[in-house]
Amino acid sequence: MHITARVDYAVRTLLELAAIEDGRLTKAETLATAQTIPHKFLEAVLADLRRGGLVNSRRGPEGGYWLARPAAEISIADIIRTVEGPLASVRGERPEDVVYSGAAERLQDVWIAVRVNLRAVLEEVSLADVVAGDLPGFVEDLTKDPGAWERRRV
Repeated sequence: MHITARVDYAVRTLLELAAIEDGRLTKAETLATAQTIPHKFLEAVLADLRRGGLVNSRRGPEGGYWLARPAAEISIADIIRTVEGPLASVRGERPEDVVYSGAAERLQDVWIAVRVNLRAVLEEVSLADVVAGDLPGFVEDLTKDPGAWERRRV
């Protein structure tokens, strides 16, 4: 899976908002500085997050951004889908819509399995989990596997 800068910035921005205890409004400049994100880029990401219903905003000197719903109700998958679209696609199509023949006939099953595994992690980890440092047990187990940290060569 390729995690784009847009997804990385969106997740980190929402984690900053989730970490604010009293839910106060936070300016884009503050978020950009906290996570060393280019301000102009962040403004575009925040616009996507607002349109996707993950953040609310208010303009003006007392304005800023805040989460549109509790951090425990926003999964990493929600964020990815909001800023990039489906978790898994094949040439821009959903895996269930691709058709292969001959030696590649079962390749669709592989792509579906990849999507299932992405969903298994990304839909189960919320902003609140990451901020609290309390990831679901199966995620902790996956990261404890030494092979998870090894780079693979082509």
